Amino acid sequence: MNSAPRPPAEAEPAKPSNFLRQIIEHDLAAGSYATRRWAGSPGDAAHHATGQPDPARIRTRFPPEPNGYLHVGHAKSICINFGLARDYGGVCHMRFDDTNPEKEDVEYVRSILDAVRWLGFDWGPHLYQASDYFDFMYRAAEALIEGGHAYVDEQTAEQMRVNRGDFAKPGVDSPFRSRTPAENLARFREMRDGQHEDGSMVLRAKIDMASPNINMRDPAIYRIRRATHHHTGDKWCIYPMYTFAHPIEDALEQITHSLCTLEFEDQRPFYDWLLERLTEAGLLQAPPPRQYEFARLNLTYVITSKRKLAQLVYDKKVSGWDDPRMPTIVGLRRRGYTPESIQLFAERIGVTKSDSWIDYSTLEGCLREDLEGKAARAMVVLDPVKLVIENWDALMGAGHLEPCTAPVHPHQPERGQRSLHFGRELWIERTDYEDTPPKGFFRLFPGNKVRMKYGYVIECTGATRDASGQLTEVRAQLVPDTKSGTPGSDSVKVKGVITWVGATDGLSAEVRLYDRLFTDPQPDAGGKDFIEALNPNSLTVAQAMVEPWLANAQPDERFQFERHGYFVADREDHQAGGDTTRRVFNRITGLKDSWGK
Repeated sequence: MNSAPRPPAEAEPAKPSNFLRQIIEHDLAAGSYATRRWAGSPGDAAHHATGQPDPARIRTRFPPEPNGYLHVGHAKSICINFGLARDYGGVCHMRFDDTNPEKEDVEYVRSILDAVRWLGFDWGPHLYQASDYFDFMYRAAEALIEGGHAYVDEQTAEQMRVNRGDFAKPGVDSPFRSRTPAENLARFREMRDGQHEDGSMVLRAKIDMASPNINMRDPAIYRIRRATHHHTGDKWCIYPMYTFAHPIEDALEQITHSLCTLEFEDQRPFYDWLLERLTEAGLLQAPPPRQYEFARLNLTYVITSKRKLAQLVYDKKVSGWDDPRMPTIVGLRRRGYTPESIQLFAERIGVTKSDSWIDYSTLEGCLREDLEGKAARAMVVLDPVKLVIENWDALMGAGHLEPCTAPVHPHQPERGQRSLHFGRELWIERTDYEDTPPKGFFRLFPGNKVRMKYGYVIECTGATRDASGQLTEVRAQLVPDTKSGTPGSDSVKVKGVITWVGATDGLSAEVRLYDRLFTDPQPDAGGKDFIEALNPNSLTVAQAMVEPWLANAQPDERFQFERHGYFVADREDHQAGGDTTRRVFNRITGLKDSWGK
């Protein structure tokens, strides 16, 4: 959490260095922002110089547009921005860049706030939105016009596109570029007052139509949009462009280090140009914030395009934004990922300026590392077949159930024991039996002995199949005096150990076996149709039997199902206890990487 500024904790281990940390440490040592004063109210940020000394050593921000659900790439940015502010005694602002009312919704606002909190971060009082500053942005636009730095262009969108030129050809000046500031100001106010149609004109910055950086060829900074805004309603019919709004927001909030991904690197010259013009006009306080870019997250077997993720949802390729196969934060959460595992992942992959691909197994490895010490253990049979111990009644008595125990966690005895009952009939995995075993198969086949984990050694005598060859029952004999944990129980040596669930107290459950959503490690690279790379086996559903201890499993509770991997009780569909009991578990990940080969 970083709701209040604090110096780095000396007892904490040093974080791995990267270029962003080096920049911050240099600025702190140089006192680059030591003279800043914090007014405490960004809505009146034009008067920051009258405020109090800024207690935050640095200020970062996380500025999503509320037009969709956050994904794992955003999680990296959240961890960077909030994490650096925490580590250097600063604050991180939570800010919504809500400059595009046609695509934004309060549903996305709520989901974004929930995702950031779930990841373990807090913005304290620093919750803002671009629309807080629309009045100031309008004044800034008029100031640019009055200074000869902006003009109203009435070319069509196609004319502007053609006249902008390309990397090999400079742009052509708009015929409206030579208007006087007075003419432009009058026209801009007409735009504001709703006197012109949507798309009929835009306000453009006047910079350099011959610039080798196309982003500096008089970029549009305001457009006409008659759309109801979720925060300001119908107050405005003109809205600022993101590239115009973002640097102003940073400056008004006195952000020191504006951290974004590499695709914004070409926008940095305009970011600096705009802040210089507005500082010269006396609207902003020096020193201005600085923008720094880092490589975005490219994760194999994942797409992070909002448009493409929306297509998966709307075309019903997945069950929704929180489908456990989706790379959205709500999807990862429902899948069973932990905030700690995602923070560990963000720290482990580091921060660089070079684009590269991170293998999905790295994320799964961080998850296993986190869950190993947390997840309680349980035995579950995913594809059940009945095992009948033929001599049980003769040795133990008809109807007898032998109590057995197993640790909740093998390395944490303080967490106690689970209670199991071993009887004449047990459920085992169908794949644990073979009539003719392949080489290296040490489980059940006629004449072979195995240990039933936490229970007895048995010797297989055969099996029964139906007319189609389907295995319907496995038979065995109990080997006396071999109960786990009793004297002499290890006198019979076996190579195989299998898990089981008692037929008398086992519970039925729906187990959803999730796998990667795509079979291609780069499903949308190079113009590929990512739909064609969908994995047809990304979800299979097993009607499983689980040990009785899981009767009290709560939604979002995570377990290691012995032999099978890590699982979570589904946060939406799992219902524990009462008349509406429904047990639903999602596979989070296997015990080891099954895609590495």
